[in-house]
Amino acid sequence: MGFLKEFKEFAMRGSVIDLAVGVVIGGAFGKIVTSLVDDIIMPPIGYLTGGVDFGGLKYVMKEANEAAGTTEVSISYGNFLNVIIQFLIIAFCIFLAIKGLNSLKRKEVAAPEVAPAPSNEEVLLAEIRDLLKSK
Repeated sequence: MGFLKEFKEFAMRGSVIDLAVGVVIGGAFGKIVTSLVDDIIMPPIGYLTGGVDFGGLKYVMKEANEAAGTTEVSISYGNFLNVIIQFLIIAFCIFLAIKGLNSLKRKEVAAPEVAPAPSNEEVLLAEIRDLLKSK
């Protein structure tokens, strides 16, 4: 029974739940970025490069032969380029989000601090100084 109780405490800890929510949101965000790259960013880039579809770029190592029943062997580097662009967009968005969170934390730290109370020695020295000034 101790093992199940320990697992329940671990699973219900806030950081684990936050991580699960982050993974789900990250998956959905990944789909949004994929659509952004495939449907919005890459078509104009393809147009500017003369109608090149990056998703279809590949290096054919062996042509398909229907008579022999073999399929094409190729390296699809165009899809790899799309994934790199998606990664850069996601990394940039995460950078902006973390930068925003860090700026909020700096504002919290910048709140005015209460000056520490003077020590007994400082109080006594101030009294002596004031007595000497009054003479």
